[in-house]
Amino acid sequence: MLSFLKNHPFAVESFFESSTVLTFAVPKEQLQNLIPECLQLDTFQEKWAFVAVAMVQTKELRPKGFPKFMGNNFFLIGYRVFVRYTSNTGKNLRGLYILKSETDKKKMEFMGNIFTHYNYTTTDINQSETDGTKELSSIKSNFKLTLDQAEQEVSLPENSPFTDWKEARRYAGPLPFTFTYNKETKEVLIIEGVRQNWKPSPVKVIDYNFQFLDTLKLQNPILANAFVIRNIPYQWKKGKIELWK
Repeated sequence: MLSFLKNHPFAVESFFESSTVLTFAVPKEQLQNLIPECLQLDTFQEKWAFVAVAMVQTKELRPKGFPKFMGNNFFLIGYRVFVRYTSNTGKNLRGLYILKSETDKKKMEFMGNIFTHYNYTTTDINQSETDGTKELSSIKSNFKLTLDQAEQEVSLPENSPFTDWKEARRYAGPLPFTFTYNKETKEVLIIEGVRQNWKPSPVKVIDYNFQFLDTLKLQNPILANAFVIRNIPYQWKKGKIELWK
């Protein structure tokens, strides 16, 4: 029964007050061992693979159909790899594979670990804004991000493999699907996200440090893009399981 509950047994809806995503590019060989056998890396120019850090302030997160007052507000952090999966019907699905999930509240850790395989942990989240600059940081998780929100004409990060923001947008997230894999049973859990009016805006990164990325032992990851979106309704459909061939 507990295993069943972890498979996203019901749809969930929320409101994203803000979502900030930084995507890092590394040669594809560096990420191959981080994903399960059923998935393929979603590469660019057959060379680059991507790992992203997403920081999301959610509002009124709740099972779909429940009234808003029963929802909860959480800050969520996800470290994800961009991947592809070929379904049993032959569809090529673009999505994400979760490496680590964090939240600012024990309630979300508790509920998230009952109804998902994302292995949430609780951490401290600090946010501040002054004169067009926004800072997000955590002492426990040892990360710090500083953004310039006043910059109007934002250039791509230095050394980004992309030639323009349109190209970079394809690797901004969230992608339509998220995947989990049970190696023993060879079952793939597919969670589909549903979004509306998703219009990411490029944002200038002044400085960043994420200790979790350091633990992956990646060699010289390149900041490929950074986007922010605000005030978006978002839903996750009930999870779908299929046997990997």
